[in-house]
Amino acid sequence: MRVLPERSCWVFPLTVVLIVLASCRPPESDRGWECIAPANPGGGWDLTCRTAGRALTDLGLAPGMVRVTNIPGAGGGIAFAHAVSQRAGDGNVVVAASPATVLRLAQGQFAHLTAEDVTWLGAVATDWGVVAVQPDAPWEDLEELLNQWRSDPAAIVVSGGSAVGGQDHMKVLLLADAAGIEPQAVRYVPFDGGGEAMTALLGGFVNVFSGDVTQADGQVQAGNLRVLAVLAPERVEGALSSVPTARELGYPVHWVTWRGFYLPPGVDEGSYRRWLEVLDELAHSPEWEEARLQARLSPFYMAGEEFQEFVHRQVSEFRRISRDLGLIP
Repeated sequence: MRVLPERSCWVFPLTVVLIVLASCRPPESDRGWECIAPANPGGGWDLTCRTAGRALTDLGLAPGMVRVTNIPGAGGGIAFAHAVSQRAGDGNVVVAASPATVLRLAQGQFAHLTAEDVTWLGAVATDWGVVAVQPDAPWEDLEELLNQWRSDPAAIVVSGGSAVGGQDHMKVLLLADAAGIEPQAVRYVPFDGGGEAMTALLGGFVNVFSGDVTQADGQVQAGNLRVLAVLAPERVEGALSSVPTARELGYPVHWVTWRGFYLPPGVDEGSYRRWLEVLDELAHSPEWEEARLQARLSPFYMAGEEFQEFVHRQVSEFRRISRDLGLIP
């Protein structure tokens, strides 16, 4: 395990001002590559950096150890703005990304910043959404939960590792909409990362956890969590293989969480091409397959121009969905 410990950067939540970013810039160093996780340890972005960093080091593709820097805040907005304003042209840093990043950009939640402000590198794995409760929760299955939710929406509180209007929030909004529950009536509490959101559920502070398979699998095996539905087209393997999909239960909702990276703006062509070669070698290596399986991630690879076009299509799609659900005008 040769990934260095994270460097946590404590910042205030983003509203419309991003002037706190200068304090988050790490000192100039030639210690090798750095992966920025836009949330606290324990969530999907942190998992992406650590899993990929270990594999890059083990494969000898990285010039030494890959540092992981945690920059939480604003559903990824602080890290995004940090990359744009403080790390422009830095070819030794990548930032973990997922549909949560794209969704916030589609909704205009990163102030004046847009998807055009960074270089989208690629995705190397994917995850699927889950809806989970405590093992002793009063709902034995998804339908029982939804029945109570329909009758008394205010009684159900959901936690997630993304901001309001972000990925984990969007999952339950889509499920609620499919189940005949007014999306605006859903009570959602955001946390900086899935780890904190899971802790809130296990501590009894909320009723439902909206997250991903990778976050839930270990907790299910430990007997700490009961997953009511997986938001995938078909059942997943592992500890959740017996859990039905929402689609099976009559609710055609799925959420694919690709795990990938973007580069700061202004990175030179040589560095960009080097990262593409590294990512391709990583994604097709036996070492990555083993690391991906250990992290309970599913296979998915897309990079370069194809990935950039994919992200921009998602921006348009997420903007339309957000308008349909009343999240943006």
